[in-house]
Amino acid sequence: MSSRLKRVAHDKYHRNGVKESSRIIYGLDEAGQACTILTMTTTETESYWDKIKDALMDEIPASRFDAWIRPLTAHCDDNGLTIKVPNRFFLDGLKASYGKRMTELTASLLGKETTIIYDVDTNLAAAEETSQPKSEVVKTESNVDGYIDPRFTFENFVVGSGNEFCHAASRAVADKPGESYNPLYLYGGVGLGKTHLINAVANELLSKNNTRIAYRTGERFTNELIQAIRNGSTDAFRNQYRKVDVLIIDDIQFIAGKDRTQEEFFHTFNALYEVKKQIILTSDRSPRDLTNLMERLRSRFNWGLVADIQPPDLETRLAILSSKAELAGIQLDKDVAHLLASRITNNVRELEGALTRLTAHSTLTGRTIDIAFARHVLRDLLHEEVRAISVEDIQKKVASYFNINIREMSSSKRSRTIAFPRQIAMYATKELTSLSLPEIGSRFGGKDHTTVLYAVRKIDAKRKDSDDFDEEMDRIMALLKQ
Repeated sequence: MSSRLKRVAHDKYHRNGVKESSRIIYGLDEAGQACTILTMTTTETESYWDKIKDALMDEIPASRFDAWIRPLTAHCDDNGLTIKVPNRFFLDGLKASYGKRMTELTASLLGKETTIIYDVDTNLAAAEETSQPKSEVVKTESNVDGYIDPRFTFENFVVGSGNEFCHAASRAVADKPGESYNPLYLYGGVGLGKTHLINAVANELLSKNNTRIAYRTGERFTNELIQAIRNGSTDAFRNQYRKVDVLIIDDIQFIAGKDRTQEEFFHTFNALYEVKKQIILTSDRSPRDLTNLMERLRSRFNWGLVADIQPPDLETRLAILSSKAELAGIQLDKDVAHLLASRITNNVRELEGALTRLTAHSTLTGRTIDIAFARHVLRDLLHEEVRAISVEDIQKKVASYFNINIREMSSSKRSRTIAFPRQIAMYATKELTSLSLPEIGSRFGGKDHTTVLYAVRKIDAKRKDSDDFDEEMDRIMALLKQ
């Protein structure tokens, strides 16, 4: 940032009484004007790490907080947030487990441009050794080969009609691994919760007993095998996986077409299955739709339970948003929630990502998250979701829903049985496309843009006044996206 911009921001805060000892983090607002993201006194800088720890304490299991977060010390300076860790091994595990979340929390507290610096301090090793949760660390972390995300639990998984069967099956496996469903094969599109569920199974098992778990992606499993072949260490590779109690492979479809990997996995599968060790697999397709997969592997994938996870319905998407907003400590306006849930329909990750973007923009700019703000911040994402919806599709489906002729959408008839469905179609077109009011009017028989505006305002007001009508509009909007 130029010295002029720094001076503008500095003078602005001095007029508001900020002391010379305050530390100011500068940034730019959406108009490109200088603004302060955060001001901190020396005393305040010491408390920000406590705020980050408090947030993490609310989000992760107590045993993992004690093992990974409580031993740390940190301080803020002009370079950003510095976190001291006891050793390189601990650092790798900390960054893999909580690095992303700590960066998000730091950004929300200290400003977008602030970085986290990790400093290995061997003096902390003794404190780690004598800390109370040591037995818990031995019980959990030492039994995990791979990375289990502690954020993904059954408690924070939102259950709906599209995923309730997969959720129940995963719960059953966590209660009785190797007995209920073996293997458990979950499949479905990207961002629907497969990875959340298999991590939830692992976290549940780790919280109850000394289960030995190996967690891999299909890609990593393949790469490890290639490396073992190169190093002549295939025996060690086999032993690594065949001594575990639970083997989890995420995105098993990656091994399709790789004959040597499939052959090795086939024998590993047999070795574990014969001694009733649990196998959990995820894929983007069902076993029968995996091309270039050995038939004997396809057969084994079907030995246990094959369950598909479907995109969440509107109610589930709203529940997900509510849960994530509550976790982030924000009040999400009902209209904003409906906008996100009705536009982003097929991917839970994108839904959560949209909420994260709104929260970040709101935090950094100080603006309230209302419908106009959401449309502006998420304009690229919302337009991407509705690009395939045409005015003709909307008119056809609304006409069918109200049992009228599609030609009436462009007619001049004003009877309520015709005008009201037409107004709903205009409203839906405004919500689900990027067309302007005049463009929408031209698609409805050359109506004036004021007629379209009247229709949009009327339907919007009726949604706010009547819960029954609001629910009916939710159903219609969902129908238009199918």
